[in-house]
Amino acid sequence: MKQSKQKNSIENTIALYLRISRDDGTDESYSIQNQRKLLQKVAKEKGFTNFVEFVDDGVSGTNKDRKNFKRMIEQVEQGTALFSAVIVKDVTRFARDYIRAGMYIEEVFPENDIRFISIGEGIDSNEGDNPFIGFMNITSEYYSRDISKKRRLSNLVKGNAGEPLSEPPYGYIKDPDNSKKWIIDKVPATVVKRIYSDYLGGRGTEQIACDLKKEKILTPMNYWASIGINRAGGSRSENPSAWNSSTIVKILTTQEYCGDVINFKTYSKSYKLKKRLKNKPEDMKIFKEVHEPIISREDFDRVQQKRGKIRKRKTSDGEVNMFSGLLTCADCGSNLNYHFNQKNHDIKYFNCSSNNNNRGECTQTHYIRVDFLEQIVVKEINRLTKFATQYEKQFAELIMGYSKTLVESDRQNKQKELYSLTARDKDLDVLFNRMYEDNISGKIDDERFARMSKTYSDEQSEIAEKLKLLRAELDKSNEKEITTDMFISTVRKYTRIKKLTRQILNELIDEIKIHHAEKLATGETVQIVTIYWNCVGIIEIPELPKLPIVDVSINTRQGVNIKYSQKTLLT
Repeated sequence: MKQSKQKNSIENTIALYLRISRDDGTDESYSIQNQRKLLQKVAKEKGFTNFVEFVDDGVSGTNKDRKNFKRMIEQVEQGTALFSAVIVKDVTRFARDYIRAGMYIEEVFPENDIRFISIGEGIDSNEGDNPFIGFMNITSEYYSRDISKKRRLSNLVKGNAGEPLSEPPYGYIKDPDNSKKWIIDKVPATVVKRIYSDYLGGRGTEQIACDLKKEKILTPMNYWASIGINRAGGSRSENPSAWNSSTIVKILTTQEYCGDVINFKTYSKSYKLKKRLKNKPEDMKIFKEVHEPIISREDFDRVQQKRGKIRKRKTSDGEVNMFSGLLTCADCGSNLNYHFNQKNHDIKYFNCSSNNNNRGECTQTHYIRVDFLEQIVVKEINRLTKFATQYEKQFAELIMGYSKTLVESDRQNKQKELYSLTARDKDLDVLFNRMYEDNISGKIDDERFARMSKTYSDEQSEIAEKLKLLRAELDKSNEKEITTDMFISTVRKYTRIKKLTRQILNELIDEIKIHHAEKLATGETVQIVTIYWNCVGIIEIPELPKLPIVDVSINTRQGVNIKYSQKTLLT
């Protein structure tokens, strides 16, 4: 008896599928409320007394991952549906992918004894096969393409006119009087300035995130939520101050903080695919100094120069050293790790991480004492600044010469890599277009198309990221003279320093290569330390009368006197 009642209940129950998206604009006829009224009215006329709803609000019909649409289909396919029919306003509400819509309407629903009703096209599967269903589904897909095309054209016009196509980043808000303009939001802008200042001062991204978390400063997503702004693309954790390194990195690489608007940063290959791919730099549109900057362009450029290094700054007990992340092994290229002597904690040193971990990649320790290294670097900086002040013209000419040589060599290597990656990117475009045509013609089903397109899209995303970096670096080579001028002015700023700081190292030095100490034929033990200066690389300072000679020596833990001299710097 109960089974009979349940069966009757299911037979009298119809599923109302309602959907609306931003594509529908302000058309009131498409509102969820009006769809509901219409569907209930027609369902009653068809004899149904009970209704269950599946609503996707604000979701495109081309989206295959609509939450409640999937839930409805799963119930049908698993035989757990408590309804005997599905009704929609029109086929475009149901799906705009004609292959998928046809599969459900002509295969899945009939196999599971589910009646399908579409009011707009006058479809009712109980009234027999409708020869126009396939045509209607194709029409729906063309409708989606048309909407996508119109939206792209609209964005193209706005983007080329300098109107921001994206939401303002953390630190800016839309001008209440003109939504096309951004103005500074004082509270988060202060946080952005602090992040840049701390990073240039030597703090790492994880350290900065930890500082902000301790001070209970709201993360961008939680800050926006606190002022009533609903932003997509992120999540809010239980801890509203749970900053992380990736958020700091994103802020440090956002050029809009210089006052710029950057449009067309991403694109999609098809209206069917929601994944956004990074655009090539030449396809982006950059409008400089459109709004008030939060960060000076000089500071932004300095930060970008320092990006890309992984800096381990602590010993196992958490102690920080200013050289961490700058030192590399001259033989194997590994980073040098920071330690202190277990018996005498005053003795602090670095050695090759590859040798220290017994991985067999490096046969020497490349051990160097921190106090020995500090003396070398301080004296080399003082020698460099002395050269800059006493021989200004020669110094400028030398720096420009080194910069030009370094740029040309670097440019050739990057150009080769650029050609290779560009060729592969074009090959992937051809493969994707062929695959898309096969999907449209039915040679490749949607699931296989999705898998293959994801593989190609992921590879192209990686290539796009590499190409972006390469092109940006090649473009910067044209501005190297300006960067070199900045280096010269920085050198002059640190005349006669007596004590090193992380900021001084970051502003002047790009890398320090440590060689293993070697015993010479003379009986002396000498260690070569090669300094690579920012923008120019190695500088061979000429021996001139007014310049000091850098001569440093130290007794190591083995009781051996190790010496560093200017002559061994470039040997």
